[in-house]
Amino acid sequence: MKLVSTPRTEFLRTLAAEILHNYGRGRTIIAIDGPDAGGRTAFGDDLAAVFREDELHVFRASLRYFQHSRAEQQRLAPDTPDHRYRVGYDYSALRRVLVEPFRMGGSTGFVTEEFDPDRDTWIQPTWQTAPADAILIIDGDYINRPELHGLWLYSVLLEGAAVNASDLRYHAEVHPRDVVSAVVDTTDPEAPRRVLTDRC
Repeated sequence: MKLVSTPRTEFLRTLAAEILHNYGRGRTIIAIDGPDAGGRTAFGDDLAAVFREDELHVFRASLRYFQHSRAEQQRLAPDTPDHRYRVGYDYSALRRVLVEPFRMGGSTGFVTEEFDPDRDTWIQPTWQTAPADAILIIDGDYINRPELHGLWLYSVLLEGAAVNASDLRYHAEVHPRDVVSAVVDTTDPEAPRRVLTDRC
Protein backbone atom coordinates (compact mmCIF):
# COMPACT_ATOMS: atom_id res chain seq x y z
CA MET A 1 0.00 0.00 0.00
CA LYS A 2 1.35 3.40 -0.99
CA LEU A 3 1.93 5.86 1.84
CA VAL A 4 0.88 9.48 1.83
CA SER A 5 3.71 11.56 0.41
CA THR A 6 5.27 13.87 3.00
CA PRO A 7 8.80 15.28 3.32
CA ARG A 8 9.58 12.48 5.79
CA THR A 9 8.19 9.76 3.53
CA GLU A 10 10.02 11.09 0.50
CA PHE A 11 13.28 11.20 2.47
CA LEU A 12 12.78 7.59 3.56
CA ARG A 13 11.96 6.51 0.01
CA THR A 14 15.24 7.99 -1.17
CA LEU A 15 17.11 6.23 1.62
CA ALA A 16 15.36 2.93 0.88
CA ALA A 17 16.22 3.23 -2.83
CA GLU A 18 19.89 3.71 -1.95
CA ILE A 19 19.87 0.64 0.28
CA LEU A 20 18.10 -1.51 -2.31
CA HIS A 21 20.50 -0.36 -5.02
CA ASN A 22 23.41 -1.69 -2.97
CA TYR A 23 21.78 -4.58 -1.11
CA GLY A 24 18.73 -5.58 -3.10
CA ARG A 25 19.21 -9.35 -2.88
CA GLY A 26 19.53 -11.85 -0.06
CA ARG A 27 19.22 -11.06 3.61
CA THR A 28 19.90 -7.41 4.48
CA ILE A 29 20.24 -6.09 8.04
CA ILE A 30 19.89 -2.34 8.63
CA ALA A 31 20.78 -0.75 11.98
CA ILE A 32 19.26 2.47 13.33
CA ASP A 33 21.48 4.30 15.84
CA GLY A 34 20.95 7.45 17.91
CA PRO A 35 20.27 8.64 21.47
CA ASP A 36 16.47 9.03 21.21
CA ALA A 37 14.75 5.66 21.68
CA GLY A 38 11.37 6.86 20.46
CA GLY A 39 12.89 8.56 17.45
CA ARG A 40 14.86 5.43 16.50
CA THR A 41 11.79 3.24 16.77
CA ALA A 42 9.63 5.57 14.71
CA PHE A 43 12.33 5.94 12.05
CA GLY A 44 12.77 2.17 11.81
CA ASP A 45 9.02 1.56 11.65
CA ASP A 46 8.54 4.20 8.96
CA LEU A 47 11.48 2.91 6.91
CA ALA A 48 9.96 -0.59 7.11
CA ALA A 49 6.63 0.81 5.88
CA VAL A 50 8.38 2.40 2.89
CA PHE A 51 10.04 -0.91 1.97
CA ARG A 52 6.64 -2.61 2.23
CA GLU A 53 5.25 -0.22 -0.39
CA ASP A 54 7.12 -2.45 -2.85
CA GLU A 55 5.82 -5.61 -1.15
CA LEU A 56 9.23 -6.48 0.28
CA HIS A 57 9.52 -8.78 3.27
CA VAL A 58 10.60 -6.65 6.23
CA PHE A 59 11.09 -7.58 9.88
CA ARG A 60 11.57 -5.23 12.83
CA ALA A 61 13.55 -5.70 16.02
CA SER A 62 15.05 -3.58 18.79
CA LEU A 63 18.00 -4.03 21.11
CA ARG A 64 15.57 -3.00 23.86
CA TYR A 65 14.35 -6.60 23.86
CA PHE A 66 17.83 -8.09 24.15
CA GLN A 67 18.84 -6.67 27.51
CA HIS A 68 20.34 -8.49 30.45
CA SER A 69 18.06 -8.99 33.44
CA ARG A 70 18.41 -6.45 36.24
CA ALA A 71 20.02 -9.09 38.45
CA GLU A 72 22.55 -9.96 35.76
CA GLN A 73 23.38 -6.31 35.19
CA GLN A 74 23.99 -5.86 38.90
CA ARG A 75 26.18 -8.96 38.92
CA LEU A 76 28.24 -7.76 35.98
CA ALA A 77 28.86 -4.21 37.22
CA PRO A 78 27.64 -1.79 39.89
CA ASP A 79 25.44 1.16 39.02
CA THR A 80 27.37 3.88 37.22
CA PRO A 81 26.30 6.73 34.92
CA ASP A 82 27.27 4.60 31.91
CA HIS A 83 25.89 1.34 33.31
CA ARG A 84 23.64 0.64 30.31
CA TYR A 85 26.51 1.13 27.90
CA ARG A 86 28.79 -1.20 29.83
CA VAL A 87 26.55 -4.14 30.71
CA GLY A 88 22.99 -3.40 29.64
CA TYR A 89 22.68 -5.67 26.64
CA ASP A 90 23.00 -9.36 25.90
CA TYR A 91 24.82 -9.31 22.55
CA SER A 92 25.44 -13.04 22.68
CA ALA A 93 21.70 -13.71 22.70
CA LEU A 94 21.17 -11.15 19.93
CA ARG A 95 23.61 -13.00 17.70
CA ARG A 96 22.41 -16.48 18.65
CA VAL A 97 18.64 -16.17 18.20
CA LEU A 98 18.29 -13.30 15.72
CA VAL A 99 21.26 -12.13 13.67
CA GLU A 100 22.99 -15.41 12.88
CA PRO A 101 19.88 -17.43 11.99
CA PHE A 102 18.48 -14.52 9.95
CA ARG A 103 21.70 -14.24 7.98
CA MET A 104 21.77 -18.00 7.33
CA GLY A 105 18.64 -17.80 5.22
CA GLY A 106 16.70 -20.87 4.21
CA SER A 107 14.16 -22.20 6.68
CA THR A 108 16.21 -21.32 9.76
CA GLY A 109 14.01 -19.71 12.41
CA PHE A 110 14.84 -16.50 14.26
CA VAL A 111 13.40 -14.54 17.19
CA THR A 112 12.96 -10.75 17.19
CA GLU A 113 12.36 -10.40 20.96
CA GLU A 114 13.91 -12.31 23.86
CA PHE A 115 13.60 -10.26 27.04
CA ASP A 116 10.99 -7.82 28.38
CA PRO A 117 12.90 -5.09 30.26
CA ASP A 118 9.72 -3.61 31.77
CA ARG A 119 8.65 -6.88 33.39
CA ASP A 120 12.27 -8.04 33.81
CA THR A 121 11.42 -11.45 32.45
CA TRP A 122 12.04 -13.68 29.43
CA ILE A 123 9.63 -13.56 26.51
CA GLN A 124 8.19 -16.83 25.23
CA PRO A 125 9.98 -17.15 21.86
CA THR A 126 8.00 -16.75 18.65
CA TRP A 127 10.10 -18.27 15.88
CA GLN A 128 9.79 -16.71 12.44
CA THR A 129 11.14 -17.56 9.00
CA ALA A 130 11.73 -15.40 5.94
CA PRO A 131 12.13 -15.84 2.19
CA ALA A 132 15.51 -15.69 0.50
CA ASP A 133 15.23 -11.94 -0.01
CA ALA A 134 14.32 -10.20 3.25
CA ILE A 135 15.17 -7.11 5.27
CA LEU A 136 15.67 -6.84 9.02
CA ILE A 137 15.64 -3.35 10.54
CA ILE A 138 16.96 -3.21 14.09
CA ASP A 139 17.25 -0.13 16.27
CA GLY A 140 19.04 0.37 19.55
CA ASP A 141 21.44 2.16 21.83
CA TYR A 142 25.13 1.91 20.90
CA ILE A 143 24.31 -0.34 17.97
CA ASN A 144 27.55 0.45 16.12
CA ARG A 145 29.96 -0.47 18.89
CA PRO A 146 32.82 -2.66 17.59
CA GLU A 147 31.30 -5.98 18.64
CA LEU A 148 28.16 -5.22 16.60
CA HIS A 149 29.06 -2.93 13.72
CA GLY A 150 30.23 -5.72 11.42
CA LEU A 151 26.80 -7.38 11.61
CA TRP A 152 25.01 -4.66 9.65
CA LEU A 153 25.13 -4.11 5.90
CA TYR A 154 23.82 -0.56 6.31
CA SER A 155 23.55 1.67 9.36
CA VAL A 156 21.95 5.03 10.05
CA LEU A 157 22.89 7.46 12.83
CA LEU A 158 20.07 9.79 13.89
CA GLU A 159 21.21 13.10 15.36
CA GLY A 160 19.34 15.95 16.99
CA ALA A 161 18.36 14.57 20.40
CA ALA A 162 19.96 15.21 23.79
CA VAL A 163 22.64 12.77 24.96
CA ASN A 164 23.39 11.30 28.39
CA ALA A 165 26.54 9.99 30.09
CA SER A 166 26.40 6.63 28.32
CA ASP A 167 25.95 8.32 24.95
CA LEU A 168 28.96 10.54 25.62
CA ARG A 169 31.13 7.54 26.39
CA TYR A 170 29.86 5.74 23.29
CA HIS A 171 30.64 8.68 21.04
CA ALA A 172 34.07 9.17 22.62
CA GLU A 173 35.05 5.50 22.25
CA VAL A 174 33.32 4.49 19.01
CA HIS A 175 32.86 7.69 16.97
CA PRO A 176 29.74 6.28 15.28
CA ARG A 177 29.67 9.14 12.77
CA ASP A 178 32.84 7.66 11.29
CA VAL A 179 31.47 4.14 10.80
CA VAL A 180 27.81 4.49 9.80
CA SER A 181 26.51 4.48 6.23
CA ALA A 182 24.35 7.59 6.69
CA VAL A 183 24.03 10.40 9.22
CA VAL A 184 20.55 11.93 9.46
CA ASP A 185 19.55 15.12 11.25
CA THR A 186 16.15 14.56 12.87
CA THR A 187 15.91 17.84 14.75
CA ASP A 188 12.69 18.24 12.78
CA PRO A 189 11.38 14.65 12.67
CA GLU A 190 8.87 15.51 9.96
CA ALA A 191 11.63 16.73 7.64
CA PRO A 192 14.80 14.69 8.25
CA ARG A 193 17.83 15.61 6.22
CA ARG A 194 21.02 13.83 5.25
CA VAL A 195 24.19 15.19 6.86
CA LEU A 196 27.32 15.06 4.77
CA THR A 197 30.39 13.98 6.68
CA ASP A 198 34.09 14.35 5.91
CA ARG A 199 34.53 10.60 5.33
CA CYS A 200 35.66 9.57 1.86
